Amino acid sequence: MFDAQETVKKCVAWIRDFFENNGKDCVAVVGISGGKDSSTVAALCAEALGKERVVGVLMPNGEQADIDMAYLLVRHLHIKHYVVNIKPAVDAVLNSIGALPEISAQTKTNLPARIRMATLYAVSQSLNGRVANTCNLSEDYVGYATRYGDAAGDFSPLCDMTVAEVKEVGRALGLPDALIEKTPIDGLCGKTDEENLGFTYAVLDRYIRTGEIDCPETKAKIDELHRRNLFKLEPMPGFRLG
Repeated sequence: MFDAQETVKKCVAWIRDFFENNGKDCVAVVGISGGKDSSTVAALCAEALGKERVVGVLMPNGEQADIDMAYLLVRHLHIKHYVVNIKPAVDAVLNSIGALPEISAQTKTNLPARIRMATLYAVSQSLNGRVANTCNLSEDYVGYATRYGDAAGDFSPLCDMTVAEVKEVGRALGLPDALIEKTPIDGLCGKTDEENLGFTYAVLDRYIRTGEIDCPETKAKIDELHRRNLFKLEPMPGFRLG
């Protein structure tokens, strides 16, 4: 059985230990979307380091319909935050590569995530920070993250927690239900996570933790996604002399 309170205690200690060894005076820099993952990571960092050592960065791509959730989070935690609209940067890159024979739909979908991560590192470097990764185990398992985008970071508090477990941790930290239960939207193509995946997180979480799944077709899809995306979780292959 998952013990959310015990997990909070252990994760908070782990974050403190990370900063003790990798930046005693550094701040935690968290990209804030207003969803459960970034909210939970920010809350864990505030618990571990104190709210004065957590910086939230809101990064709308033009107009963001649900940005009020991101503001709800920074107000709830009383953390310093900055707003950086990435649309001019996204448009500039797309315009600059316009000479390509074709700019793929996948390129347009993933570019904002990569520019957001570049933005986080720019803020972090200027503020003497460490960038928090906000991906969870469920997303990582099927590769539902952009390589060098939201899959990047300096430390990853949620990497061993499923979506259901992240929600429990969020509740244990006292986050508002509106943040914990907000329908996950990738913020890239406008669809929900589950619409993109073709199955629910509840089904995926159960399969990850127990190996049980009712639909053979869904099992095959999850297994294939996991196999295809393992490279995202591994270090970059490198040629070695000798």
